[in-house]
Amino acid sequence: MLKITHGSDEAALRLEGQVAGPWVDELRRAYTDAAALERPITLDLKDVTFIDAAGVAFIEDVATTVTLVNCSLFAAEQLKTVLTRQQAVR
Repeated sequence: MLKITHGSDEAALRLEGQVAGPWVDELRRAYTDAAALERPITLDLKDVTFIDAAGVAFIEDVATTVTLVNCSLFAAEQLKTVLTRQQAVR
């Protein structure tokens, strides 16, 4: 399961749970809605417990248009190819 919460800024998405399976499509829809606002998009990965291959592929696809924050060591390991290209990670 993946819970997607919009922050005080609608372009900030806080993710909780697994970025996997059918939830990647839900994240893609939330990302598309946030992108329509034409503001910088932030993905908060603090409470992400798992990212499957589809989740990694999605994040790779949007890596140049989002800022990843609060990336746990677990998520950082799964996203190491993305994180090396994205210098804005905090």
